[in-house]
Amino acid sequence: MRGKVVVITGATSGIGSVAAEQLAAKGARIVMVARDKNRAEAQLQRLPGTARHSVYYGDLSQISEMKRVGSEIAAAEERIDVLINNAGALFNQRSVTPDGLESTFATNHMSYFVLTEMLRTRLLGSAPARIINTSSDAHKRAQIDFSDLQSASRYRGFGVYGKSKLCNILFTRQLARTLAGTRVTANSLHPGFVATRFGDNSGGMLSMLVRMAKSFAITPEKGAETIVYLASSNDVAGVTGEYFYKCRTATPTKEARDDAAAQRLWQESERLAGFAG
Repeated sequence: MRGKVVVITGATSGIGSVAAEQLAAKGARIVMVARDKNRAEAQLQRLPGTARHSVYYGDLSQISEMKRVGSEIAAAEERIDVLINNAGALFNQRSVTPDGLESTFATNHMSYFVLTEMLRTRLLGSAPARIINTSSDAHKRAQIDFSDLQSASRYRGFGVYGKSKLCNILFTRQLARTLAGTRVTANSLHPGFVATRFGDNSGGMLSMLVRMAKSFAITPEKGAETIVYLASSNDVAGVTGEYFYKCRTATPTKEARDDAAAQRLWQESERLAGFAG
């Protein structure tokens, strides 16, 4: 990883923080996307190595912010070797972003889609390059209703979170197809159930249940292993379109392997992001 540039979201806490630190220790230069300045500045100080690590600030739930941040990174960086889409959120009650999108869908899926598209040219020009999307086995209880992508008719916090994680896998599959032959790979992963800040601010009973469940969770160091593996290991240099758990390929649900749904989600995401022609 020495001399390579790694762009990562969700790097100020949890598995993202650990992954950023471990990749920096391997010699990579870390470019973080964050919203909280205090946490981001503290994380910059923790990053090891002599590389000139940096941070860009933006609200991951807003399309315009992701376009702005993506443009700034693409303009500043001559190359991007690895993009790690890792930020995620879980909300007990439904809320809507300024773009009119449900907040979980916007943060957990659309931020991946928009930032990847904004950095696509840099990644292609840096090939071989890698895109890594953090998903979850929470997708196993999820299905996508394209008539209600924004969960307006029925909202349950963890169910909507699971749907966003299903979106991550479908997006990765379609992304891998669009990048075929470019030497840019795209893979998703389940990090395991990790004891982090995740879900603490979800609100209501959901926050309490998440905190109780964390007594059975693995450490962030253990949860970050697969991200670091996908970013740095020669073993997966040519692997693309796969779903990983514990540094091995795993089989997601039938819904997550639906190529027609993956293509439709891509088209809907393009339309919502304003990328469609």
